[in-house]
Amino acid sequence: MNNAEIQIYFPLPGQWNKFTLTAIYQDADSYAHTDRYTQDDIPANQAPAMSSVVAALVGLAAPWQASQVWARLGHVTALAPDEPFDPAEVEIEAVELTIEAINPQGGRRTFTTADYPEFTLTTLPVVAFFKHFTTNK
Repeated sequence: MNNAEIQIYFPLPGQWNKFTLTAIYQDADSYAHTDRYTQDDIPANQAPAMSSVVAALVGLAAPWQASQVWARLGHVTALAPDEPFDPAEVEIEAVELTIEAINPQGGRRTFTTADYPEFTLTTLPVVAFFKHFTTNK
C-alpha cells in the first residue's frame, strides 16, 4: 500500500503550461511531507511524463476542462508481454488519475478511471515521475 498522492491544480483550466503540483507522502517515521512545485520546478527529465498526464486530460469530453488532478500509485492486471502463446496475467504499477473538471457554466464533475480507462497510466516514465515526487528525499 502506498500512502502517497500527487495533486495538480490548474488555475486556468485548459492552459496546461501553468500549474501547481503538490506531492504528499510519508517518510520512514510516518511523518507526512507536503512539497509544492510549479511548472518551472519540474526537472527537464520529468517533463515528458508530465506531458503524458496532460495528454490524458485533453481527452475529457467537451465542454469539461480539468481543474484539479489527483494521482495515486496502484496496480493493474495486464498480460505478460513476453508470453504470447501462454498468456499470463501480471500485476504492474500504474498511476491512476482522478479528475475534477469544470464546464463554462461553472458546473463541477469528477471523472475517474471508470469513466476514462486512459486515466490509468502504466508507462515506466509516468510511474517514475510519481515516485520522483513522492519519495523521501
